Amino acid sequence: MPVPVGLPASLPKAELHLHIEGTLEPELAFALAARNGVTLPYADTGALREAYRFSDLQSFLDLYYGLTAVLRTAGDFTELADAYLERAAAQGVRHAEIFFDPQAHTARGVPIGTVIEGLTASLDRAEERYGISTRLIMCFLRDESAESALATLEAAKPYLDRITGVGLDSAEVGHPPAKFREVYEEAARLGLRRVAHAGEEGPAAYVREALDVLGVERIDHGLRCMDDPDLVARLARERVPLTLCPLSNVRLRVIDTLADHPLRAMMSAGLLVTVNSDDPAYFGGYAGDNYDGVRAALGLTEEQLRELARNSFLASFLEDDEGRRERYLAEVEAYEFGGGGA
Repeated sequence: MPVPVGLPASLPKAELHLHIEGTLEPELAFALAARNGVTLPYADTGALREAYRFSDLQSFLDLYYGLTAVLRTAGDFTELADAYLERAAAQGVRHAEIFFDPQAHTARGVPIGTVIEGLTASLDRAEERYGISTRLIMCFLRDESAESALATLEAAKPYLDRITGVGLDSAEVGHPPAKFREVYEEAARLGLRRVAHAGEEGPAAYVREALDVLGVERIDHGLRCMDDPDLVARLARERVPLTLCPLSNVRLRVIDTLADHPLRAMMSAGLLVTVNSDDPAYFGGYAGDNYDGVRAALGLTEEQLRELARNSFLASFLEDDEGRRERYLAEVEAYEFGGGGA
């Protein structure tokens, strides 16, 4: 049976596609701006929220990078991560693999160590305070040079004990995955897990290239794979996870409405898809809100929602703690939809 409209989205889940800079709510942005002597070009939080109307990915990125100016100290990054974790916990997130964009900060003179130490000060206590286990994934900006990505990886080497993997994000069109072959080869040599954004605005060919050239283990977004039946068959056969972000897709005009989202078709094709929030402060909802959104728009059943939650833990980088993964999967199976959660 379809799940009743309005059901709290407390189903236990992992979030695998979350940019920590994209959790900067207007209220925190103004508080940090005041603390750090930064003047924002908005009269108040309401005016800033009004600016969250995007025509495409680039229009979002322009605002996204502009607001990072308020993040200056390790304490700022700790506060940012704490605010996300509190919201995520309230929406059923039990494990979060969190992206961060060091180049967006080092370009402003903020040392990479300040960013990492600030984030890990929060993540190190996330389980105790919020009941969420975490991993940290360092992303390279694909509209920056490959040399900049290599320099970023080099600068991160003293902190690799705190970093699980690397990713690739920012403006996709015109920046194919192969541009970053060398830095991904070095990341693999260092034992880092590898993911990449591909097939959001870029073509299905970028998904294939991310797999074959970069050796990624997960595809972030990947919607455009549906344009290539052979690629869909391969992704299903190889069980390559896709980290979908439905509300993001609507806000960035990748699709018109949630009812148009290919999630159901992707599940029917046997793809290992997950649901995530991407940049929730900008796109209108956190992880549970995305689950609620696709449930309502696509008429997902309880078992389909459970499958999405199950997939999120299966796709997570928990190979170093299989006991934890099994406990999370057991929580998914025990969850009672009618009663608000296990």
